[in-house]
Amino acid sequence: MSAEHRLIDIEIKLTALEDLVQSLNDQVYQQQKQIDELRALCTALIKRLEAATSDSDSADSYAHEKPPHY
Repeated sequence: MSAEHRLIDIEIKLTALEDLVQSLNDQVYQQQKQIDELRALCTALIKRLEAATSDSDSADSYAHEKPPHY
């Protein structure tokens, strides 16, 4: 195999690796975006749950009682 063929093979492999790196970077970006959205959703749900429990402190005592038909 001549030096020219080896150089061409190396350039082909380099191009393939650059494409792979770009593809992986795109995937990581999409995953990070999804993680950020899920974190925001979890934060909103926690705030909503805390607000619901603080608003219904008096009603919470009835939540654990058995219904009258038991």
